[in-house]
Amino acid sequence: MATPKVALIIPVRNGEPHMARMLPALRAQSLQLDEILIIDSASTDNSVRLWREFGARVVSIDAATFNHGGTRALAAGMVQADVLIYMTQDAIPLPPDAFKRLVAGLYAAEDIGVAYGRQVPHPEAGLLARHARAFNYPAQGRIKRRADVPELGIKTCFSSDAFCAYRADVLAEVGGFPQDVIGSEDAHVAGRMLLAGYAVHYVGDAEASHSHDYSIAEEFRRYFDIGVFYSRESWIAQEFGGAGGEGGRFVRSELRALRAAGRTLDIPGALLRSAGKFIGYRLGHLERHLPLALKRNLGMFTGYWRQP
Repeated sequence: MATPKVALIIPVRNGEPHMARMLPALRAQSLQLDEILIIDSASTDNSVRLWREFGARVVSIDAATFNHGGTRALAAGMVQADVLIYMTQDAIPLPPDAFKRLVAGLYAAEDIGVAYGRQVPHPEAGLLARHARAFNYPAQGRIKRRADVPELGIKTCFSSDAFCAYRADVLAEVGGFPQDVIGSEDAHVAGRMLLAGYAVHYVGDAEASHSHDYSIAEEFRRYFDIGVFYSRESWIAQEFGGAGGEGGRFVRSELRALRAAGRTLDIPGALLRSAGKFIGYRLGHLERHLPLALKRNLGMFTGYWRQP
C-alpha cells in the first residue's frame, strides 16, 4: 500500500510546562508527520506561540466549548490524512520510532481501526501512579476483537487517546467521536468499532510517558465522571460487561505492590483512595437522580475534567 498521510492532533490548554519535553521528543521521531494540528482552548501561557514556532497549525476555540468528544471530532474534520494520531499535551512519545511503531500497529491487520500505545510513568511519578501504568499498560501487546469479550470483558474496548492512532476512514465509518461526552470518548469509539467488526490493537512496543499523581479528591471527581459516562452509555456494559471485577483486581494488585515496596503504612490511605473511587463511580451512576447543586460540588459541570 502507499505510504499513509499522518496527522498529529493535540488538544491544548496552558500546556507550556510539558513542552520542554514534548517538542524535542517530536523532533526526534523517525516518522515524518504530514501535519500537526493543535486545538487550543484559550491558553493564557506561551503554548500558542511555541507551537506555531514549532511549525504546527493552531486553531483556537473558546474554552467553554471544549468537549472531549466534540473537540476531537472538530479536529478530525480539519485535517486531510489517512491516519489520525491523537495525543494529550502531557503525553511524551519516548523512543524515536514511537509513532512509526504505532502506525505499523494500526496496519498490522486489515480489520484494525484504532491502535493505542503503551503508557509508562513520567520519571517523577509516585509508586501508585507507576502501578496504575503497569496494571493498565503491560509490555505485551494484543489485538482485541469482539470475540474476546468473554475473556476480557470491559477491557476489550479499553483504549486511550492520550497516545493512539485511528484509521480516518474507519473512524468516519463508525460515526466519529461522540459530540458531547463527559470523558471516555476513546472507549466509546473503540466499542463502536468492535461492534462494527473492527479490531482494537494495543501496541506494547510503542511507548509514551504519561501518568498522573491524583489526590483522593481528584480521583473521586474523576471516577464520578467515569460513572456518569457509563451510566449514560449503558450499551457499553450491555455489550462488554461491567467494570466491577476489573476494579477489584486493580485494588488487590495495588495492595500487593505496596507490600512488595515495603510501604505497608500506606495501605490504609490506598484503601481510602479506592473507597473514594468506588463512591465517586457509584454516585456518577446515580447522577440523573442527584440535585444540580450537589452535582456541581461533585465536579460535574464545573469544567474540572472538561479541559485537555
